[in-house]
Amino acid sequence: MKNELINPYANALDGLDIKDPVYDFFNFCQEREKIRIKREKNEPSPWSDDLIFQNGRFLNVFREDDRVSRSILNFAGRYKDDLPLLVQALFFARWCNKQEVIDSISNKIFTNKKMLKEKVNSFEQWCNFNAYPVEPINWDDKRHSRLNSAVELFDDIKISLADLISNADGNVIVATDKVNERFKMVNNFPIFMAIIDISWFRPDIIKPTSPVPTGIGAVAFLDRLQEFLGLENHQDTCEKMIKLQKKYWPEAKREFLPIDIEYLSCECRKYFSYVNGTKKFEGKNKFIPFQKESV
Repeated sequence: MKNELINPYANALDGLDIKDPVYDFFNFCQEREKIRIKREKNEPSPWSDDLIFQNGRFLNVFREDDRVSRSILNFAGRYKDDLPLLVQALFFARWCNKQEVIDSISNKIFTNKKMLKEKVNSFEQWCNFNAYPVEPINWDDKRHSRLNSAVELFDDIKISLADLISNADGNVIVATDKVNERFKMVNNFPIFMAIIDISWFRPDIIKPTSPVPTGIGAVAFLDRLQEFLGLENHQDTCEKMIKLQKKYWPEAKREFLPIDIEYLSCECRKYFSYVNGTKKFEGKNKFIPFQKESV
């Protein structure tokens, strides 16, 4: 999401002819949502005739349906009326991003720094290290590891973070930039995720309809959508896709927001990377039906 960050997915769709990326976007969404519904009904696999969906791992269409997001909603919902604590909870949760750890943190543990550190250290692997990398933070010229940031720093700076975010006029991009002026991270994606999560609880602080920055995984497909629609930038493209939902998927359970279009563009890039042969069904990419999916 920063210019200095090398995008390993930039060329994932090179050479692939996608005649109508708008149609393909909504087709992807509808098929993926059907899979979620079948799985939640405990229907036997495969839940799709599409071999890519049978073999690849994809997030749910609506991010509130993903299991880590569900954990975050339950965990951070306790603090919706205390903005600094809510901010601390969401930054902790996104730095951890591991369901079983988040689910284990009671209010008593979370509000006691010593107990929180002990609880987190009791896990052999406390964070989603491979699927969700997070670099150290620089705060007041001091470098803080991922672990130290999660269990100590965010508690110490929660009021400062809440003030920075509150002064962004509800705009996710502005708030992310303000926080990263202090954090100095090359990849500010974890900051963005923690801040957009605020909109679930406090739309008065972060607007759910705010434009969002483009993550590196979404660039290749958003570029295709932007070119196809003849628009100027990714933010305009997201707004147009939200309007087109009424035409292509009017029966969806809710209206898309800018964050949805950005995040689903990343999932479409994954899908068409398999089509293009630039992504393989191996390692963490390989979907095994009896395993639950992670965010």
